Amino acid sequence: MLEGSVRKASQRVRITGQLVDALSGAHLWADRFDGSLEDIFELQDRVASSVAGVIEPTLQAAETARSTHRPTNDLTAYDLYLRAHALFFSSSALIPEVLRLLDQAIDRDPDYGPALAFAANCCVRLVIDGRSKNLEASSRKASGLAQHALEVASDDPSVLANAAVALAYFGGDIGAVIRLADRALALNPSFARGWFISGLVKLFAGHIDRAIENAGMSLRLSPRARVGQPFNLIGAAHLLSRRFEEALPNLLFSIQEDPIFPEPYRHLAACYAHMGRFEEAKDIVTRLRSITPDVVPRIVPYRNPDHRELFLSGLRLAAGDAT
Repeated sequence: MLEGSVRKASQRVRITGQLVDALSGAHLWADRFDGSLEDIFELQDRVASSVAGVIEPTLQAAETARSTHRPTNDLTAYDLYLRAHALFFSSSALIPEVLRLLDQAIDRDPDYGPALAFAANCCVRLVIDGRSKNLEASSRKASGLAQHALEVASDDPSVLANAAVALAYFGGDIGAVIRLADRALALNPSFARGWFISGLVKLFAGHIDRAIENAGMSLRLSPRARVGQPFNLIGAAHLLSRRFEEALPNLLFSIQEDPIFPEPYRHLAACYAHMGRFEEAKDIVTRLRSITPDVVPRIVPYRNPDHRELFLSGLRLAAGDAT
């Protein structure tokens, strides 16, 4: 339930709002918005965008909780997708199980767009985490799943966004991928994960400032629900811009959020190396080796050659001759 109030003083107006769980009475979100009467329509748009951005992940979490309490033998393709969605954002270690659930959902409904696109995203994560046994097979599977998802659900923002990640990571045309992400946001401007993914593919394309802006928008829309790794994205963007001091806190926080996700370790090691902090860089590489066999990733999706070289040279410097 959404409730709130409007107060006016002279030419100023304040709108307060809160989202409440109607069953438990728990407060899920609250905020206030100040503006002038002259800009009342802009203020109205800000309120609507913020509320929608909070509602979408909240409803997803509620549906996931409902699904996980059902008996296993009663699950439908939708239930399987929801279970996979919950596991995907809980820990990197569970990605193989996530993909297994999604494969089951796709077996039940071969044209289930969200499951297809999310499975393509899981193939990306298996490669990032060093869990893929066959890079070429993972690439083919991800691209096939993403393309099929786009064929059957081209107007679903989540399908567009998740397909964009897979296609971008495995070498798809970056301009076309950016258009997919932009279309997802055009369909749902309050889609927090869509803003994160838009920032991610823009980072791959070398549009650093836009990547940071979009990751920030994702965090503003959904400060609580996990929609990806925006702090790793922001930290990587600062690293590629040689703003090493600004990269550090974001990468450290990303590691704190998911201690077994390799990417922030890789970016952090490269960052420390470029700063001349070699002992700290080596310590990060040691921690990285404990969670993945791939210190240097098998795929580097950065299209800008200078960005690729900056990242790889720092990471190799941190890792020494052992890689």
